[in-house]
Amino acid sequence: MDSPEPTGQWWAAEQSYTDKVVGTGTLAAMFESAADRYGSAPAQRYKGGIYDRSLAPDVIPAAPDGEYTDISYAEMRGVVRRLAAGFRELGLEPGDRVAVFADTRMEWALADFAVLAAGGVVTTVYTDSSPKQVRYLLSDPDATGVVAGDESLLERVQEVEGDLDLSFSVVMDETTPDGPAADREDALTMADLYERGDGAFDREAYEGWIDERDPEDLASVIYTSGTTGQPKGVRLTHRNFRANVNQCRKRMGPRPDKGETPVLDEHSRTISFLPLAHVFERLAGHFLMFASGATVGYAESPDTLPEDLELLRPTTGASVPRVYERIFDNMREQASDSAAKERIFEWAVGVARDYARADSPGAALRAKHALADRLVYSTVKERLGGNVEFLVSGGGSLSRELAEMFLGMGIPVVEGYGLTETAPVLSVNPPEAIRPGTMGPPVTDVDARVDESAVGPDQFPEAEGPVGELEVTGPNVTDGYWNAETETDAAFAEDGYFLTGDIVEITPEGYLRYKDRLKQLIVLSTGKNVAPEPIEDRFATSDRVDQVMVVGDGRKFVGAVVVPNFEAVRRWADREGVDLPDDDEAICRDERVREWVGEAVEAVNADLERVERIKAFELVSREWTADNDLLTPSMKKKRRNIRSVHDDAIERIYEERAAAPAE
Repeated sequence: MDSPEPTGQWWAAEQSYTDKVVGTGTLAAMFESAADRYGSAPAQRYKGGIYDRSLAPDVIPAAPDGEYTDISYAEMRGVVRRLAAGFRELGLEPGDRVAVFADTRMEWALADFAVLAAGGVVTTVYTDSSPKQVRYLLSDPDATGVVAGDESLLERVQEVEGDLDLSFSVVMDETTPDGPAADREDALTMADLYERGDGAFDREAYEGWIDERDPEDLASVIYTSGTTGQPKGVRLTHRNFRANVNQCRKRMGPRPDKGETPVLDEHSRTISFLPLAHVFERLAGHFLMFASGATVGYAESPDTLPEDLELLRPTTGASVPRVYERIFDNMREQASDSAAKERIFEWAVGVARDYARADSPGAALRAKHALADRLVYSTVKERLGGNVEFLVSGGGSLSRELAEMFLGMGIPVVEGYGLTETAPVLSVNPPEAIRPGTMGPPVTDVDARVDESAVGPDQFPEAEGPVGELEVTGPNVTDGYWNAETETDAAFAEDGYFLTGDIVEITPEGYLRYKDRLKQLIVLSTGKNVAPEPIEDRFATSDRVDQVMVVGDGRKFVGAVVVPNFEAVRRWADREGVDLPDDDEAICRDERVREWVGEAVEAVNADLERVERIKAFELVSREWTADNDLLTPSMKKKRRNIRSVHDDAIERIYEERAAAPAE
């Protein structure tokens, strides 16, 4: 079934909206136009004392340790132009692939635009990639060069260099006399690259490189996170990215009908910390921001977000659900100093949700909301920098309760949805018409439909609209995978629609509501199907559960592997006078803790269908992170890896309930 069009003034206005940002050229031409429009405005803000930047202080100003400084659009363009000329001097030809292997930082953006301007194709490598993964991510696209963040990353490249055909490597930071770049003519610092380009730069030639490129030319090969096997390289053209910038601009930009609704424009300031190697940050925190004239501030790391938010004071930012869950956990922890503060916080959270759900809050609710704002919300907003107008959530399913809470606090989190193959945004909630628990309507020029035959007729009885595998077409959709013809053929329907592999509901309002990955559906031995993610999302605001993964494929009931919130466990134990062991593994075996966490499980079960309820669970002490390969770099669960690591715990779940009746 096709997606119905939303109704309302905003939808009609979006379809016809255009401005100087909306365009059809290449990404390099888009950046040049932005630099023309916003020349003296701040483009990038970067922190001192983190990296030994080779470009500072001769090319860009050195930022004081622990503080931020910035460069303007004109200054950023000057650097990009000379780096592009430098790449050409190194022999880069149009269509050559260059890999960027670095943390999210200002130089990542500079290298990206420089390679694109020089006519190259940018491929990406996550910094937590093993040497084996690095070999694959450089050899599969046949990269001719690599831009590494520092010498430690360059060393990882050189470990597998014998299997590659690299012509050059560039290091963003300074190198050491006895380091991996020493005595190698093919290894330069970014400052060396800039110097070569500065000596060779010719504006007419540079503009010719940009003019030679066509929107249909390949811009990037971005590898999927590999949650279900070997990563696939997604081919994305300049047109794919450019179309998605247009689509997001039409929804978020300064349309005349917006009124008091927050918009994305040249006054916006964003904080960038998700991996730029991932398509979500690359579009939402990079291409879209620079096209719009926004200021992009780079966090030191996800671990320093609280400090960097206060320093950068952003108006917007993009993140994944796991980070919003962490923000909520930190808010609750701040309120746990005393029983009184904890009660006030929980009351304020309830008021926020009631306020978000109310079509027209009455006088009593408005009074409660004003009081809660003074006592709680204002402090939360200040800790986010004090200027947040709206935030974007993508890369996974955001808990409806969490979205309602933030919205009620006056911190709108607009959930969106997309895939690497769609560059990536397919849908996003409009800030003026947010529907918590949905991913918003499809963006302009995306045709969406669901194949209802992909799921059972009674699979989702609570759904208001049709449910099935989402299939889409649009100018932002890839034409396929790099060097993978079989996988490409399998990814498209006969009439050209891309098969997302996601189970989605289309509401009567035309909004999309995520259900689960088709491949992640749990098929119980009884034949019943269960979607795990909606169950897991219900734990997002639990103070007792840190992480949870639902299991049960081929079994007769649903179980769960649970990482408890150990800080909350210890606070509870102190408050109740419970003497707990120091070791986390021993805590997981403590029956009193199991009972306490079990109350949270039962609270979730109360709102679930009988077949979805968690009949048994096991506590595990190991947090799931990208570092231990249990989460992707964008913080999605690597379910196969988690099941493998916790195989014994899963077996215990079903041994303990071997006599449980089938559903």
